[in-house]
Amino acid sequence: MLPEFTEPLFVAIGIAAAAGMMRGFAGVGSGMLMAPFFVHIFGPVETVGIIILIEIVATAQLLPSVRREIYWPTIAPMGLAAAACMPVGSWLLVSLKTTSLQFGVSLLVALSAVALLTGWRYEGRKPLAATLGVGMISGLLMALTSLGNPPVMLYLLSSRDAAATNRANFTAYFALTLVALIVMMMVNGLITAQVAGTAAVLLPGFLATTWIGSRLFRKSNEALYRRVALGILLCAGVYGMSL
Repeated sequence: MLPEFTEPLFVAIGIAAAAGMMRGFAGVGSGMLMAPFFVHIFGPVETVGIIILIEIVATAQLLPSVRREIYWPTIAPMGLAAAACMPVGSWLLVSLKTTSLQFGVSLLVALSAVALLTGWRYEGRKPLAATLGVGMISGLLMALTSLGNPPVMLYLLSSRDAAATNRANFTAYFALTLVALIVMMMVNGLITAQVAGTAAVLLPGFLATTWIGSRLFRKSNEALYRRVALGILLCAGVYGMSL
């Protein structure tokens, strides 16, 4: 069921197009850009459904071009750990006050982004226990506060991996977690015809600018990519503290 083409919907189309550019270039950050605006236009529940439907299609579009760069020994266990913890996060949501938790996590994310912007890098390896822990935290936060991606960004961007590797790993991680979120929402009856129709209207502009962003990434360098990705991470932290 397609929505009425009102002024707020045209605003949402423009926001989705801007988010697609970000997603195509950095491989991350589009949901963080769309969410605060879409909540006011569509409502909180519909916003989650609209964003994940848009994101899963964009992820499918990007995956073929980045598949050779994905480091599955890190991404697979992290994504599975996140998916396993999402139901726990949903259960905790009804019994915990999440405001303080989200503020604390967001503050840590913002401070960490600042540290990484100064040039600090983690030189060690990524043990399985740490990878699983990051995935579990991400899955819990995704269900509790909707701010689940920054811990993964922080974990991956702190290393000396190439920009292409980080971008590919973000894309693969989103593929795993978005599928899990869609299944959860479908089971709970939250993917409605209205949500699917709105996502269908926003999707063409998002996909078009995702393609443009991907082309721009090919012409960029490591330093520019890192600044953009860490800038997104910093904005996510500041945004989380303002909620």
